[in-house]
Amino acid sequence: MADMTAPNSPAPARARVLLVDDERPWLDSLRLTLEKEFELDTATSAEEAELFMASRAYDLVVSDHLMPGATGLDFLIRAQDRYPRTQRILITGYVNPELISRSVSLAGLACCLVKPLHAEQLVQAIWSALGRK
Repeated sequence: MADMTAPNSPAPARARVLLVDDERPWLDSLRLTLEKEFELDTATSAEEAELFMASRAYDLVVSDHLMPGATGLDFLIRAQDRYPRTQRILITGYVNPELISRSVSLAGLACCLVKPLHAEQLVQAIWSALGRK
């Protein structure tokens, strides 16, 4: 069967994702998988992430919870207020049901993931939050 798409039609836009974590090796590891599917930027602090978000629109932001300076939850609450159309995912190393429940409510999270997690788990959570796949 012939391909019915126009020969010069643009490729569908890839979702733009911002990944925030103070652990650079972990960011670099996730980048290898995530950049295959998404237009990806990484930041090592909430402050750096806020600079990125002020200069470009993101479909989704993923943030670790415990970082020097501001916590991921505080950052994602600010992101919700400033960029309500941007989906948000929090990653935490602490299995605390109260924190997770409170975080989802306070920051309007699409989900909260617990470390350790595999990059493919994060990819699936991103697609789910964006309502795709």
